Amino acid sequence: MKKLLSLILVVVLVGGLMIGCSSTDTSAGGGQPSVGVTIYKFDDNFMSFVRRAIETNAEGKAELVLNDSQNDQAKQNEQIEMMISKGVNSLAVNLVDPQAASTIIAKAKKEDLPVVFFNKEPSAEDMASYDKAWYVGTTSSESGIIQGELIAESWEAHPEWDKNGDGKMQYVLLKGEPGHPDAEARTTFSVQTVVEKGIEVEELELQTGMWDTVKAKELMDAWIAKHGDAIEYVICNNDAMALGAISSLQSEGYFTGDMYMPIVGVDAIPDALVKIEEGTLVGSVLNDAANQGKATVDLALNVAAGKDPLEGTDWTLDDTKAVRVPYVAIKLDNIQVAKDCYGE
Repeated sequence: MKKLLSLILVVVLVGGLMIGCSSTDTSAGGGQPSVGVTIYKFDDNFMSFVRRAIETNAEGKAELVLNDSQNDQAKQNEQIEMMISKGVNSLAVNLVDPQAASTIIAKAKKEDLPVVFFNKEPSAEDMASYDKAWYVGTTSSESGIIQGELIAESWEAHPEWDKNGDGKMQYVLLKGEPGHPDAEARTTFSVQTVVEKGIEVEELELQTGMWDTVKAKELMDAWIAKHGDAIEYVICNNDAMALGAISSLQSEGYFTGDMYMPIVGVDAIPDALVKIEEGTLVGSVLNDAANQGKATVDLALNVAAGKDPLEGTDWTLDDTKAVRVPYVAIKLDNIQVAKDCYGE
C-alpha cells in the first residue's frame, strides 16, 4: 500500500510539473511564433472584420495574444508592455492614437522587437525611426477620391436630387475621429473631387460622428430637424455612420414613396451591402478588411521568424515601408466584388 501511495504521489507531482511548464510556454503547437495583437476597439464595425481576418490567417501558424484597447491609448501602452513581458516574437498594432506610435516604437526598439502597425498609420518620421517597423493599410486620400467620384457620378445621373433647383449640392457630412488620417483625408478629398468634377456644393453641416452608428443617428436627427428637406446629400466617412443616417431618415419617412435621400459611405461592410441592394445606400468604397488582415499576419509572421517581411508573399512595400491595399468603388452593379471579400 505504501509503495502504491508513493507511486501515485510521484505521478501527481510529475503531472503537475508538466502542466506548470506548459502554462508558461509562449509558443503554440510546439514552436509556433507568438504574435501580440492590439486593436483600438473590438466593437468597431470595420475592425471586427480585420480582426476576423487576422485570426483566420494566423490559424495553425501562430499563437495570437489578442487585446481590445477599448479606445484608450494608456491601456494599449500597458498591453504592449504586457505582451513584451510575455515574450511575443512580434507585435501587430492598430493604434488608438497615431501620435502614440513613437512611444510604442521606443518600447519595441528597446527589446529589438519587430512591429507591424495596421489600419492607423504612424507618421513618416516615426516609421523612419526604427528599421523593424512596417505598416499595412491604405492610401487615405484614395478612399476620399473614389467616394467623391461616386457622389459626382450619382448626382449627375439624378438631376431630380437638386430639390431646390439652384444648381448646387447642399450636403451634410458625418466625419470620423478628428485627427485620424482616414477621417481627414476622406473629408477633404471627397468634396474636393466633387468640386473638381464641376459640381457646385454648399456645406450645411459637418460634425464628427466618431465612426459610430448611434452618434451618427443623433446628429442626423438634429440636422433633419434643423434643415429638413434642404439637405440634398449625406456624405459619411464610413458605413457605420451611414447606417446611423439611414436609420434616422427612415424614422422620418424617407425611402418610402417619393421621399429619398442619397447617402454614401466607406468600407463596404456586409450591413452596408444589404443597404445598397435595398436602394437606401447609393454606394460605398471597399476598404478590404480581408486583405489588410492577411497582409498584417503575413508580415508579422515573417518578421517574428527573422525573415524578410515580404518573403513568400505577393505584397510590395512602398518607400515608407508600407503595404498599401487598394480601395474599390462598390455599387449595385459590382456588389459581388465586396461580397467575395467576406466569403458571401
